[in-house]
Amino acid sequence: MQSRLKIGIISYRSNPHCGGQGVYVRNLSRALTDLGHHVEVIAGPPDPLLIGDAKLTMLQTLDLYNPNDLFRTPKLHELVDPINLIEWLGVSSMGYPEPLTFGMRVKRYIKENNKFKGYDIIHDNQSLAYGILSLSKRLPVTATIHHPMTVDRRIAVKSTKSIYQKFKQLRWYSFIGMQKYVARRLSKIITVSDFSKQDIAREFSIPKERFITIPNGINTELFRPLDFIKRDSNRIIVTNSADTPLKGLYYLLHAVKSISKLRPIKLIVIGSPRKDGGVEKVVKNLELKDIVEFTGRIDDRRFIEEYAKATIAVVPSLYEGFGLPVGEAMACRIPVICTAGGALPEVAGDAAQIVPPANANALKDAIISLLDDPSQREKMAQAGYERVMKNYTWEATAIKTVQAYREIINAYR
Repeated sequence: MQSRLKIGIISYRSNPHCGGQGVYVRNLSRALTDLGHHVEVIAGPPDPLLIGDAKLTMLQTLDLYNPNDLFRTPKLHELVDPINLIEWLGVSSMGYPEPLTFGMRVKRYIKENNKFKGYDIIHDNQSLAYGILSLSKRLPVTATIHHPMTVDRRIAVKSTKSIYQKFKQLRWYSFIGMQKYVARRLSKIITVSDFSKQDIAREFSIPKERFITIPNGINTELFRPLDFIKRDSNRIIVTNSADTPLKGLYYLLHAVKSISKLRPIKLIVIGSPRKDGGVEKVVKNLELKDIVEFTGRIDDRRFIEEYAKATIAVVPSLYEGFGLPVGEAMACRIPVICTAGGALPEVAGDAAQIVPPANANALKDAIISLLDDPSQREKMAQAGYERVMKNYTWEATAIKTVQAYREIINAYR
């Protein structure tokens, strides 16, 4: 019988309500403890709201990205801590220092609490910070890279016209240099799709044999069909309300505007747009107020009820390293339209309708075609459900992750 592992998972900012990284930490930590392993998640705000038996250690940060007090001015006594000072100076100069400073906080926490013997392995969730790399002198360390942030930077810079805005984006993504440096020095890297492996290897100049591909799971206890709820007609759902150009919501809004001229349609967007952000402006300019509904933050029950009422789920992202929304919609047995951005076709297989990214007309045509074909919707919904249940469970992800841990630990020793 193999021994239980003591695993430290590092998660610098993992919102459990949005973003694949927060979902990853929450579900992987539970699945690992369900297999009998000991897991401590060392996290910064917001609270990842862990489920299962994993221990949560929250490290205090300045939390300057808290939407309820965004970019607050720290108190003088807070800046006595040199890590806090570095963080505040980074934010004040338009950077994003959290990955760097959280790595410093984790290193300090482990050193001050003499916890080097408390773990068999450290698993970093894409902070790729110098502080995490320094732990590899005393412990086996690996990291999951969901996708290369160089792609986000490229799209963000391209989406702005002014030189000043382009500079701001470049400054924001200045942490990428650190991430490349750290990633190149890790013995093994976990990633979530073969597409991500190819992209990270190319963008970060890392040999492909250093990667271990382990697909994400889908929380099928939460995301499931609710057959007692009747589906509405002409009702589209998208789970991304972000103003990030990478997520492609702008193109879906333009597609919905075109469809609304031809037939009734309703778009449900899970979440809220940033106040005075790009999405809010597009909704106003296209006069979509009566067609598009933003749910705001909702609980899990309401979330799957919205899936159950929807006719079609759309994932319009320009790029995804994995694409959890595709799997989550399939698990709810709803037909999916997604783009060919990144790893989305890898997740969807032949169980979704795939269109080119950044193409509002292609989205419009696909949506209309599927709305007009109930039998095709039923066929796709069943195929997607079966694909998730066969290929994407968190138990399978955890088993493969433990195998990777043991390989890395044995090589380290």
